[in-house]
Amino acid sequence: MMNGYDEKHGLADDPFGPKESSSIVSAFDAFPKAKPQYVTHTSSGGKWTVGMVIVSLILAWTEFTRWWAGTETHTFAVEKGVGHSMQMNLDIVVHMKCADLHVNVQDASGDRILAAEMLRRDPTSWGQWVDNKGMHRLGRDEHGRLVTGEGWMAMTHEEGFGEEHIHDIVSLGRRRARWGKTPRLWGGEADSCRVYGSLDLNRVQGDFHITARGHGYMELGEHLDHTAFNFSHIISELSFGPFLPSLTNPLDMTINTASAHFHKFQYFMSIVPTVYSIGHPTDVGSVSVFTNQYAVTEQSTETNERSIPGIFFKYDIEPILLNIVESRDGVFVFLIKIINVLSGALVAGHWGFTLSDWVREVMGRRRRSGHSDGMLGAKVASYGA
Repeated sequence: MMNGYDEKHGLADDPFGPKESSSIVSAFDAFPKAKPQYVTHTSSGGKWTVGMVIVSLILAWTEFTRWWAGTETHTFAVEKGVGHSMQMNLDIVVHMKCADLHVNVQDASGDRILAAEMLRRDPTSWGQWVDNKGMHRLGRDEHGRLVTGEGWMAMTHEEGFGEEHIHDIVSLGRRRARWGKTPRLWGGEADSCRVYGSLDLNRVQGDFHITARGHGYMELGEHLDHTAFNFSHIISELSFGPFLPSLTNPLDMTINTASAHFHKFQYFMSIVPTVYSIGHPTDVGSVSVFTNQYAVTEQSTETNERSIPGIFFKYDIEPILLNIVESRDGVFVFLIKIINVLSGALVAGHWGFTLSDWVREVMGRRRRSGHSDGMLGAKVASYGA
């Protein structure tokens, strides 16, 4: 009581005191609460809230994309199975007429496969293929620049024949593919030959080659004039295993031109059997696609008339098996990770707001203390010496 005024008049303790708990469990409440009339909304708090929501959405989306992409594991093992045949898919345009070409396969077992009887040959024009988008020389990009596999440009090329994820490769492998049609000549003259299709080979080392008629084999037939030789070629597809045209192989969309009539192109390929799987192959419900990858080196040179000109694909099968498995966490594990990410963002946002508010309060105190007018508005006098 001061001068007849009760300092506690009109100030009840109920709004400030804790409410009586309705149950024993409420006594363990770890989340303090305040009445709405005692909560102040500030502009700085609103900015921190908006920033925290944006950061939480970005982190949640990043976690979702990582979960959707899954985790890829690459393992090598000795191939235990014994295979007897292997499918080869070829789509090549040679700058010679179809009647002047001889297509054949000779493998290490001594078998000679007449590939010309299994593959289709369509007359076409060289100009309809040479300017296609994406055409490039082996080891260079479509702009003629050397591909070294280093630098930031190499980061855009994903493993798995250029596909982004394993589930894309598996889904493409389950579709039935067809060969594209040969463009019409529209009255033009056919100066090239398109050789395309699939054929079964023995699963051993072999040599697939395209030579000129009457050269390379002791057989009856008219000897082709040497001035008709032009083994410039465009490879649109060369793969081993199921025909999957959407998968990019090293020799796909490559071009090579001959500088002379007697020119020999040689491609040396090492084939690695590869299995792409969604889930471990031994798990129930897993889906797998068996195919082959290969590495290739090229050796091209002009030859004399005592050598056989042509295009030679020499392939060898490695005795190893590459397993590429894509695994993904369950939905429950994914939800736990999302909750952890959001909780971390909320805690970090709360600490950031608390620290910024404390810094702002300290700076305000220093600013007010530097401009003090003294007690009760009386300015502090300054005394000279």
